[in-house]
Amino acid sequence: MKKEDKVSRKEESAAVKAESKALREKLTGFQQAIRAKGLPVIVLVEGWAAAGKGGLINELISEIDPRFYNVTTTVVTPEAEARYPFLYPYAGAIPENGKIMFYDSGWMEDCVRKVLHRDITKEQYKARIRSVNEFERQLRDGGYVVLKLFLDISQGEQRRRMDALLSDYETAWRVTGEDLWQQREYKAFRETYEAFMDKTGKTVPWHVLDGSDRKKAARDALRLLVGQIEQALEAGRYVGKPFKERFPLLPMPKLAAVDLSPALTDEEYQKELKKLQKRLGELHNVIYRRKIPVILCYEGWDAAGKGGNIRRIAKPLDPRGFDVIPIASPEAHELNRQYLWRFWTRLPRSGHVCIFDRTWYGRVMVERLEGFCSEDDWQRAYNEINEFERQLTEWGAVVLKFWIQIDQDTQLARFNDRQNTPEKQWKLTEEDWRNREKWPQYEEAIDEMLQKTSTENAPWFIIESNDKKYARIKTLRIVIDALEKACEDHLG
Repeated sequence: MKKEDKVSRKEESAAVKAESKALREKLTGFQQAIRAKGLPVIVLVEGWAAAGKGGLINELISEIDPRFYNVTTTVVTPEAEARYPFLYPYAGAIPENGKIMFYDSGWMEDCVRKVLHRDITKEQYKARIRSVNEFERQLRDGGYVVLKLFLDISQGEQRRRMDALLSDYETAWRVTGEDLWQQREYKAFRETYEAFMDKTGKTVPWHVLDGSDRKKAARDALRLLVGQIEQALEAGRYVGKPFKERFPLLPMPKLAAVDLSPALTDEEYQKELKKLQKRLGELHNVIYRRKIPVILCYEGWDAAGKGGNIRRIAKPLDPRGFDVIPIASPEAHELNRQYLWRFWTRLPRSGHVCIFDRTWYGRVMVERLEGFCSEDDWQRAYNEINEFERQLTEWGAVVLKFWIQIDQDTQLARFNDRQNTPEKQWKLTEEDWRNREKWPQYEEAIDEMLQKTSTENAPWFIIESNDKKYARIKTLRIVIDALEKACEDHLG
C-alpha cells in the first residue's frame, strides 16, 4: 500500500471516529426531549450471522442512560411462544412512550428462517408478510419512530468471521448450527432477505448497512437514528390518517331494530343449561388436545348481564385451560403504549380459552366519546382491529364477539335494583349513570362499530338480554357451534 493511501485511510478513520462521537453526544442530548415529548422509538437490527449485530447495538447504546432503553433478543422463538401468534413476542416488547427498544433480530429473521426451513407454507409466509406490514404501519401511525437496519456482509467475510470465532474455544459457542447452515445456503438466504425487504419496505423503509467495516456501519446507523429522532422531535409525533381495507363484512342490524322479547321459562333454561354446559366441557378437552385457541369477546350495556353470561360459559371449563380477563381503564404503563399492546400480551396459548370482559373495542366507544383519543385515532382503529383479528384467526384462533343488548327501561330497573340491594350496590357507579345519559351517542357509536367490524372470520353476535336466561343459552349455543366447526375443520 502506498504511503499516501495509508495516510488517507488514517484520516478517513479519524473522521469517522469524530463524526460517530458527535452523533453519540447528540443522541445522548435527545434523551430528555424524547422522554418529555413521550416519543417511543424502535430500532430493529437484522442481518447476517456474524455480521456484528450485537456489536452495532452496543455502539448505539454506549452513551445512552440505561433507564431510557431496552434490548430484546428474539432470534429463535422459544417453544412456549410458538403456541402464540407469530407477532406475539415482538408486539409484547414494544417500548413505552419516551423510551427506545432495540430488537437484536426479530420478525424478519423469524420469517426468513422458517420459510427456508419449510416450517411454514408459502401461503403462511404471505400472511406473515402482510402481518408485518400491518404491524409496522400501526406502530408508525400510532406515533412510533421505527428504524429498520440490515447489516450486510459477503459470504467470504461471513466465513472468515465464523472461522475466527470457531478457532477459539471461548468464542466457538457463538457460532450455532443454524449459522453454519446459513453459511452453506448463503445464496438462498440472500435472495429471501432481499425479497422480504422488497415486500416490507414501502411503509417503513429498510436501510442496508455495509457490515464489512464495523466503524462505518456504526457511524451510518447513528446518522439514521439521530436523523429520524431529530425529525420526529421537530415535527411532533406522527398521527396516521384513517384508511379502509376491504374486509368481508357481515350485515348487522341497528340496535334499535333488535327484538328483545325472546325469553325462556325456568324449566326450559335449566334443561338447556345442563345439556349445553356438558357439551361445552367435552369440547374444551378436544380443543386442548388439538391446540385450538379460543377468544371470546364481551361488550354490552352496563347491567346487561355480561358477568352472569360469562360465568355460565366458564363453569364447565377446566380452570387450568381458560382465563377471564376483565378490562378496566388502562393503567399508566398501558396508556404509554400502542392501544393494542395490552391485548397482545393477554392472548391465550393455543388450546386455551380466553374470555375478555370488555375489549379493544373501547377505542371506538368510550375512548371515542370521552375524547381519550383523536378522531383520526378512532377512525383508523376500525381497520386496525380488523387486521388484528385477522391475524388471530390466521393463527388458528376461534374469535367470537358478543354484544349484550338490553333496552333503556331494563337498564334503569336493574340500576335501581342494584342501588336498593346492599350486596349489589358495589356494582353501580357514578360512571354508570353518566354513561346512561349518553345512551344515544353510545348507540350511534356501537352501530357503527358493528357495521364496520363484523367480519366473516371474527363475527359479532347481538345477544338479546332483557331475559338473562335466554341470553345465556343463546351464547352457549353459538360457542358450541363454533367450536364443533373448528374441531371438524382441524381434522380436515
